Amino acid sequence: MSARLNQFAGQLNYPKGLLAGQGIGAECARLFANEGAKVIVSDIDAPKAKAVAEFINGAGGKALAVPGDLLKDDYLKELVKKAAEFGGGKIHIIVNNAGFTYDGVIHKMTDKQWDLMVALHATIPFNLIWEAAPFFRVKDGEPRNVVSISSTSGIHGNAGQINYSMAKAGVVGMTKTIAKEWGPAFGVRANTVSVGHIETRLTSAKEAGAFVEVDGERVAIGIPTKGKPAGGATAFLDIPLRRPGSATEAASAILAIASPLSSYISGQTLEVTGGRSI
Repeated sequence: MSARLNQFAGQLNYPKGLLAGQGIGAECARLFANEGAKVIVSDIDAPKAKAVAEFINGAGGKALAVPGDLLKDDYLKELVKKAAEFGGGKIHIIVNNAGFTYDGVIHKMTDKQWDLMVALHATIPFNLIWEAAPFFRVKDGEPRNVVSISSTSGIHGNAGQINYSMAKAGVVGMTKTIAKEWGPAFGVRANTVSVGHIETRLTSAKEAGAFVEVDGERVAIGIPTKGKPAGGATAFLDIPLRRPGSATEAASAILAIASPLSSYISGQTLEVTGGRSI
């Protein structure tokens, strides 16, 4: 696998995407860079984005931090422009990974909760792909990929997450449409990676106090643990592997689906869940 990936990395020249400054995104950036790819690290948290890029560059890789707010159209234009410049005029891979949860039960869901999750998890990935279209709708014989991160909530639904579930389900439909539109003429592959319980701040104990700031308001993230098993195998009885996944394992699946080893896979949804929901 490594030999083929290293050979292919020279062809990639510039895999790039919404590679966050932490969690799965940071691991994606690290793993792609390890295979010789040039990566863009995009995150609203500038210090974290820069720290990831500096780590990669310090280890001999090639990375550029382009921090900013994905909800701003001007930032998306800047992101694509800098990505293309960093890649020598080309973009080969987009990884749509940015996001968080803003939970609420159906009858208490606010417009703000709904609109933000739809914008962040569905509209922004589309807007980025639309902005980057000139770099994908080309016939130079080089492989190109769009990998969008979904969730088991988008496939099976999840109580308290109707906004997030709807947006993540939309990602699956978007992926299939890209595969059907850009596959025939341009050879673009598009796939979705749907993750289950991966150990990140989104699945840590909500009581730990992690949050994101939305228009000056702190939005608590994580999973409430009051009255639930504290850890060990009993906490994951619905997962056949009896444990959560790591950010590295999730990022490895993303790398695998974007690699030449998956060159005939397009329009599919890969569930990275440890066997949950089978």
